Amino acid sequence: MSKKPRLLMTQSLLSAWQWQFKAFDPESAHREFLRTLRREKTRPNQAMLDGIKFENMVTEFCAGAELPQGHEWEEGIRGIGNRVRGCQFQVPAYRDILVDGIPFLLYGRLDGLQAGIIFDIKFSRGYQVGKYLDSPQHPMYFACVPEAKRFDYVVYTGKDVCVESYTPGETVPIERIIRDFIRYLEDTGLDKLYCEKWEAL
Repeated sequence: MSKKPRLLMTQSLLSAWQWQFKAFDPESAHREFLRTLRREKTRPNQAMLDGIKFENMVTEFCAGAELPQGHEWEEGIRGIGNRVRGCQFQVPAYRDILVDGIPFLLYGRLDGLQAGIIFDIKFSRGYQVGKYLDSPQHPMYFACVPEAKRFDYVVYTGKDVCVESYTPGETVPIERIIRDFIRYLEDTGLDKLYCEKWEAL
């Protein structure tokens, strides 16, 4: 791939690509990846809707909103809210990088940022320790915010609050992940589609 204009790269695109190789239904995951690659709008499933609602309730709690009495997520909202209180929320982060001569614009939106720590708020009923070890999210965000010293996934399972932390020193460089992604696109003939749909303005 020899595209010279900058190409946009997001962790959600890389996550959709990686999910094909881990999903219980790889054919469905591949179709979802193609929809993401084509930048098609998709209807969020219930797990996504729960995650969005939970994150919104956490940030509202941090801003001083009262929790609905007896809400099923009250423990998680308080537990995570007290941990991320005082953060800057929904912080956009960008960075230009060059990988094998190809210019990319990395883009991410941080759930929370405070004192060199990036926080990502998750709602995951199927959480297991190490779930995010291979995620492209913390490598991407460390590249976008090079001064960050730690990335915390703060996860509510519906019962417990869990924290999974990573530092830059133990994180795979995003360039390596992007290189593997581009190799996959070239091997499958999808590189032209990516260049067409993801040119950075």
